[in-house]
Amino acid sequence: VLLDSETNVIAPSDWSPDGKFILYTWFDNKYRDIWVLPLEGDRKPFPYVQTPVDDQSAVFSPDGKYVAYRSFESGSNQIYIQTFPASEYKKPVSTDGGISPFWPRKGHELFYVQSDGKIMSLDIKPGDPLSVGVPQPLLDITMTRSPRNDDFAVSNDGQRLLFISRGTDAVSPPIVAILNWSAGVNR
Repeated sequence: VLLDSETNVIAPSDWSPDGKFILYTWFDNKYRDIWVLPLEGDRKPFPYVQTPVDDQSAVFSPDGKYVAYRSFESGSNQIYIQTFPASEYKKPVSTDGGISPFWPRKGHELFYVQSDGKIMSLDIKPGDPLSVGVPQPLLDITMTRSPRNDDFAVSNDGQRLLFISRGTDAVSPPIVAILNWSAGVNR
C-alpha cells in the first residue's frame, strides 16, 4: 500500500519520469485537489494545487520540470501548466476549454481535448519562462468515439493518436435488464 485513506477518494494520475513522485487527485466530497506522494524520504504527501474549485488530471512533462493539469479556476475547465515543484509560475494554455492533458515522451508538444470535442496540440519550448504556442486542432473526435474524453493516447513521438471509435454507423448497444435474477441462481 502506497497511500491509504478511509474517508477520501484517491485517484493516481501520473508518475514522475525519475520515479520519485506520484501525482494524484484527492477528493474530499467537495473539491478535487492535486497532491504529490514522494516515494523517497518520509513519503509524506503534500498538496500541489489546492484551490476552492476542481483541479485534476495532472501529468508530468517528460523532463519532470512541469505539470499540466485541468482546473475550473476560470469558471470553466481549462488546461494549465505549472512548474514542479510548484512555484508562482502557472500558465493557462487552453483557449476554449480543456480536459485530459497528455504529454508524449518527446516533450515539445502537449495534447488535450477541447470542450467541443477536438483533440488539440500546442508546441512547448522549455526555458525560463516556458514558451507555449497557440493550440491547433488535430482531430474532431465527437463523431467518431464515445462521449468520454479521457480515453485517448498519443504515441511517444507525437505522430499517432489512438482512441476508441464508434464507427460511422454505430448504434448504441441495447440495455438488457434482468428482473428477478436471484430466482435463476438456484436453478
